[in-house]
Order: sequence, then C-alpha cells, then structure tokens
Amino acid sequence: MTILSVQDISKSFATAGDPLEVLRGVTLELAGGQSLAIVGPSGSGKSTLLQILGTLDRPDGGSVRLDGEDPFELDDTRLAHWRNRRVGFIFQDHHLLPQLSVIENVLVPSLAVGRASAEHVDRANELLDAVGLSGRTTHLPGELSGGERERVAIARALLMRPGLVLADEPTGNLDRRTAESVTAVLQALQKENDAILICVTHSDALAAAMDQRKELVDGQLVAG
Repeated sequence: MTILSVQDISKSFATAGDPLEVLRGVTLELAGGQSLAIVGPSGSGKSTLLQILGTLDRPDGGSVRLDGEDPFELDDTRLAHWRNRRVGFIFQDHHLLPQLSVIENVLVPSLAVGRASAEHVDRANELLDAVGLSGRTTHLPGELSGGERERVAIARALLMRPGLVLADEPTGNLDRRTAESVTAVLQALQKENDAILICVTHSDALAAAMDQRKELVDGQLVAG
C-alpha cells in the first residue's frame, strides 16, 4: 500500500521587502485508497503545496516521502523519471495537446520512457472506456466538451498507475452536473487503483466527496 508522509514543509518567496512565508510546518499522512480535499482562499498556498507534493517545486524545509523514499534526494533526471511513474497530475485547464487525438494525449506519459508499448495502449483504451470516452479516441481536444477534456486528463493522469494523484481545481470550469459526473469518475478510478488522491478546490461539493477535508490557514493545514 502506498504511504505519503509529509513532515513540517515550509516555503517562502522573495519579495521587495521581507520574504513571503506561504507554508509553515505543513504535515500530513495518507495511505493508498484515501482522498483529501485542501480548501482555502486564493493565495493561501494551496497550489504551491500541491506543486511541492508533486515535486514540481522544492520546499525550503521539511520532507516529502512516498513509500519511505524522499524524491528530493534524487538528481533532476532521476526525479523526472520518478515523478512520471509515481505521480499523476490533473489540472483545471487540462493541458491537453491540441494537435494530438484523445488516445495520443492519454499516452503522453508513456513517451517519457521511450514509446508507447502495447500494454500502454491497452491501458489507455481501458481508462478511456472507464471514463466513458471509448467512442472518442480519435477526436481532437477541440472537438470535446469541457467535461470530456477533463475526463481525458483523468485518464492520462492514471496511465502509469501512479500511487499519488494530484488534482488542482479539477471541476473548477465545469457546470454542476458535469462536475458531479467528473468527481464520481475520478473517485471510482482512484479507489480502483488504490491511489492516494489530493484535490485542491474551492468547490464545497468536491471537498465533501473526499474522505478528508483540510483548510490551509496562515500556511498551515487545519481541520476544514
């Protein structure tokens, strides 16, 4: 079972005056199959925390360990490979490549290890079927609705069977009904893959659907 252990994370940014302290002693622990919503006002540091958990940014202090391994101890090349295998990202704006088809977009993470294998293609088709897009595999992103693009992003995030899935406002641009559908698909696939799911969100509905809810206040996670 995947275990995420975050201890005493701190992060500041330089300003014209004193450093801006965004995170102060953030600590949390989650196991495979569990989900967490992180809420808080804009500018509270939610996305910064998510980027650190996904190793897209480095903390000033503290540690992030996944199954006992601290990825920040790896060099840049090994860290990129680790991130591709262990972490799945879902963004509010999808970040799909417009010139690629649906299935090609889902397969993008596999290209980091060379080329898409038959196993990767089978996995991509299984995921697209699971998110209800088996009939849209050859479509381009511009031919899809916002909810369909978000489903493609979910499938892409899960292609490499990551133990940690990070979602930044995954339903932020969707209407209520589509948001509920996307949330249900995301939860079902997360549970099926026994992954840890952490969502940063302003949506009370999405937060309520997670196992736990915490609020980022003055740089610290508190019961939300």
